[in-house]
Amino acid sequence: MNGEVPESALSTVMLLITGGRRLQERLDERLASLGLSLRLLGALGHVARDSELSYSDLARRAGVTSQSMRATVLLLEELGAVRRTLPGQGHRARLELTDHGSSLLSDARTVAAELDAEVLAGLTAESRRALNHALLHALGPVGAGSSRTAPGPRG
Repeated sequence: MNGEVPESALSTVMLLITGGRRLQERLDERLASLGLSLRLLGALGHVARDSELSYSDLARRAGVTSQSMRATVLLLEELGAVRRTLPGQGHRARLELTDHGSSLLSDARTVAAELDAEVLAGLTAESRRALNHALLHALGPVGAGSSRTAPGPRG
């Protein structure tokens, strides 16, 4: 035997899990050059889509504790990617994406698109569409079945 696993012995679920972990590592390595991680990018994307979210809302969407999200937001503030505004007593603080945060989000989208292109280079446009369709069908809508949503860089 030449060391290859017969296709009939492969589990699609295990391939997706293993592949997802490897791709997450690769994306995290590339995001590090921007001073970001997937966790920071996810929070940044959520803030970009909805500045009215509370820390608890952000935490729920990311699947982390409120305390962990506070730490994440502090890191984003230190990066100059978001700023907190205090509208007055009795109102919760709002998070605003800064110009630098918008730039980081744009750069992260470029990084993700480059990784997409590398990973899918051997596929035709039709095969890419079929793969995306199959994954969306198998996994359901983003965030379905839990309070979490994918923090993808498409922000």
